[in-house]
Amino acid sequence: MIKKVVTLGEIMLRLSTQDHKRFVQSETFDATYGGAEANVAAAMCNYGLQGTFITKVPDNAIGQSAINHLRRFGVDTQFIVKGGNRLGIYFLEPGASLRASQVIYDRAGSSITDFNIEEFDIDAVLEGAQWFHTSGITPALSDKAAALTESVLKAAKAKGITTSIDINYRKKIWSKEKAAEVLRGICQYVDVCIGADTTLGFEPKESDVVDGRITIAGFKDIFKQMKEKFGFKFIATSLRESHSASDNSFSALVYDGSEFYETKKYDVRIVDRVGTGDSFASGLIYGLVTGMSTQDTAEFAVAASVIKHTIPGDLNHASLNEVLDLMKGEGSVRVQR
Repeated sequence: MIKKVVTLGEIMLRLSTQDHKRFVQSETFDATYGGAEANVAAAMCNYGLQGTFITKVPDNAIGQSAINHLRRFGVDTQFIVKGGNRLGIYFLEPGASLRASQVIYDRAGSSITDFNIEEFDIDAVLEGAQWFHTSGITPALSDKAAALTESVLKAAKAKGITTSIDINYRKKIWSKEKAAEVLRGICQYVDVCIGADTTLGFEPKESDVVDGRITIAGFKDIFKQMKEKFGFKFIATSLRESHSASDNSFSALVYDGSEFYETKKYDVRIVDRVGTGDSFASGLIYGLVTGMSTQDTAEFAVAASVIKHTIPGDLNHASLNEVLDLMKGEGSVRVQR
């Protein structure tokens, strides 16, 4: 039986500058669609699973275009609700070398901010599902979105469905204080937590996630604190060392409540960093839901994210075999003929 993974979140119109131009230089933008949980749903389909996405989009041609984009990649969109005022937008200025990438949000008042659980059949959505996933971005959008997120997590948990959240703190959307208050309530319904920044009130010793200064011992320390506080079954984080906006080192750490699993480290030249965290989350979910060992799950998640760094756009278009080959050290950068 094909595994079913349900995700809840916002899909947005993405407008990015071409050829690493600054916003002030640009007269045209590349347009596509994406969003954390939508990206995960699409990746599930790409790996041969059933990805079902829940959201709300405006009942107009732009909302339909976003739905069509997901359908291209096999995402089950039948439960997407239509209504509200608008589709959220984000503008992306890709960085290079010592110039960081920039994101400007234009998502206030988007359709999902006025989305109530009564607008869809939650039992039908979750029927046959093995996994439910969301992120810390969705409850940040509005009080209604936060209530919706908690309600679906609670319902999934009650049905015995494995639940996960990617903390994904966005300082341009809400404060650390508000995030901590909301996410601590939500996390009581979460089995798998992805991300280990300071949002939940835990901070790794001798590490700075923003600056890319990382100590494994520090992360192990907060993983233990998170496990004790929330009872997570698995905790995972990617470990990124930013040498520049163009070159990073990338690995991961996963904790199953008793053992820690570290992955190999990759040196990555970045084509598009947006969506790489979602690729890590989707790889972790794929490994766990299909019964991979914890070590293989961690390696698969990192390999999936590494490949996404090389692909423009929000979605990871890597095939399952490409990820497995890289994970096993069998990938080649030579032209495939």
